[in-house]
Amino acid sequence: MKTDDFIDFLAREPSPPPGRQIARRRFSLGILAGMGTSSLLMAALLGLRPDLAQVIHDPMFWVRMAFPIAIGVAALVVTVRLSRPGVRVGAGGWASVALPVIVAWALAAIVLAGAPEGQRGALMLGHTWKVCSTLIALLSLPSIVAVFWAVRGMAPVRLRLAGAAAGLLAGAMAATSYCLHCPEMAPPFWALWYLLGMVVAGALGALAGPRWLRW
Repeated sequence: MKTDDFIDFLAREPSPPPGRQIARRRFSLGILAGMGTSSLLMAALLGLRPDLAQVIHDPMFWVRMAFPIAIGVAALVVTVRLSRPGVRVGAGGWASVALPVIVAWALAAIVLAGAPEGQRGALMLGHTWKVCSTLIALLSLPSIVAVFWAVRGMAPVRLRLAGAAAGLLAGAMAATSYCLHCPEMAPPFWALWYLLGMVVAGALGALAGPRWLRW
């Protein structure tokens, strides 16, 4: 490169971060790809629960599914804001992530309070507590890749925090898919173990953020 060309290159103003329309497009593609891949992986490795056609008429099935969906929507808002330099998350953004957890734990507490003391441990552990969180974290991996692709193109500056939010979003997507397989319906179970799986995905995102989100 000639000296004059190099000076011209340095003098150029930096390109502005992508606008809202581009952000909407990137995140739409990332979420569709991540959710689709995680769902296909769940179906291939674990399979749909055999009584799914009957259990969808149970209101608790939808309450359980609403838990990761609500966390995912809140995490999406936070992730989008962290993806753009100069945009603050604000207390409301963080509160929206915590609210579904508080509601789920309150519901779990009500169920535990009304259950006989000898059954409370079973309500919390269920039959699959040893694998539930691990499976959600594993199912989140393709979603993490897809969401990271969307975030990286938006010029984030707080890479670890953006990675954690993106990982939590991916974990919520994986947990939503996992609902179609998981036989556990008790709120004390999914309020604990689903959340742990999503938090693990968020931790993976925080670890990968400084490396994978660098632009």
